[in-house]
Amino acid sequence: MSESATATEDKKAFTAPPKTIVPWTGYVAFVFAVVFFSGLLTGQKGWFTAFDFNTLAGIFGTMKDPTKANFMGQGGLGARDGFMFAISLVPSVMCALGVVEIIDHLGGLKAAQKLLSPVLRPLMGIPGITGLAMVTSFQSTDAGAGMTRMLKETDCINERERTIFCAFQFSAGGTITNYLAIGAALFGFLTVPIVIPLALMFGLKFVGANVMRLYMNLFAKGEN
Repeated sequence: MSESATATEDKKAFTAPPKTIVPWTGYVAFVFAVVFFSGLLTGQKGWFTAFDFNTLAGIFGTMKDPTKANFMGQGGLGARDGFMFAISLVPSVMCALGVVEIIDHLGGLKAAQKLLSPVLRPLMGIPGITGLAMVTSFQSTDAGAGMTRMLKETDCINERERTIFCAFQFSAGGTITNYLAIGAALFGFLTVPIVIPLALMFGLKFVGANVMRLYMNLFAKGEN
């Protein structure tokens, strides 16, 4: 082999991206994160519900007469009422981001990237590292949005990927929580199994993401 060929091979070896090594703790953390944010333990009874996001975030109690007032008072309008509502979202978002930081430290995000990229890349053109934010967004739109912002600020995803992912989240945001909580009022009128509308919403979320992906490919090819 000539000297120039050897130099070329050495250069390729030097510039080749290092292979991602995921420790065993990463896979354990990833499985824990999926269970924690998926809502599988919501509504269950037992000590293990402490490892459920909705249970840990908790709920506010009611006033003496909840039909007339809530924790924000009675008759609130305007910017102050909106501000107080926004404040009520802070604990759950902070809880979600704190848990994600621990999962990331244990290698959970690397495990998500390695396991989910082969699935999410073909489906929506986004990396597998968005998997935890995706699972979280099914329960909480605010926590999912906060985790997506963290991924962008740490350069785990680029602007193009964030746009596609946001399109996925925006369609039927908080799908599971809103469907089972608010949509439950309509279950008695459904003529099909309740899982069918839920499956349809999940399917259309992927459709919405790919419509945005098509738009980005046609009109924003240079956006990264």
